[in-house]
Amino acid sequence: MSTNRYAVIGVGKYGTRIALELAERGAEVVAMDCAAEHVEAIADEVALAITLDGTDIKALKVQKIEAMDAVVVAIGDDFESTVLIALHLLDLNIARVIVRASGEHQVRILKGIGVVEILTPESEFASIVAERLMNPSLGGFLELPDDYEIAEIKAPKKCVDRPLGDIDLSNRYNLRLITIRRTYPGKNDGPSEEHLIGIPKVDTVVEATDVLVVFGTDLNVNRFLEVNN
Repeated sequence: MSTNRYAVIGVGKYGTRIALELAERGAEVVAMDCAAEHVEAIADEVALAITLDGTDIKALKVQKIEAMDAVVVAIGDDFESTVLIALHLLDLNIARVIVRASGEHQVRILKGIGVVEILTPESEFASIVAERLMNPSLGGFLELPDDYEIAEIKAPKKCVDRPLGDIDLSNRYNLRLITIRRTYPGKNDGPSEEHLIGIPKVDTVVEATDVLVVFGTDLNVNRFLEVNN
């Protein structure tokens, strides 16, 4: 997997965990924080650590933040700054903006300003965040012992319009397909609806909007994505 560049704004305990997890996976990480002591603490562990006020859009532009593959806003106790930084990042057309929220009220506000990817307390394990960043095809996953996981995979391009028997997840990739989440047209011109197929059959054809729910090792999940994306 090619090296990607990520910025983490706010490297307190939580942001530091995300930055270190990304760095350990081979990513180029730029850590930013307005507190010099936080920056100094992580400086030797990431590609670049900068003391910077993320609410200052000029400072963000100087660091060419718009060239990042993704930016994580991991500030925990200053929601006003979080919102302002998120707005700056959206205005700069960052490829992916991932923002931490505490509680449903903050989630609603962030969604209201246009943030799509939001970190909630349920998804705050640094390893999960890092996996989502490094592999955008993963909608979510559950870590299990011995490097196994249950992963939700957006249908890879090379799998679309092919029957499952042809893809052969079990024999070719050593993955077990649990089910498929499929989007259907809404009733009476209403919004689209998502339903589980149940137990897919070998002649089930993968559609572009499908999400495959699979069980296997992290290594095999990534190999499947590399071959088929």
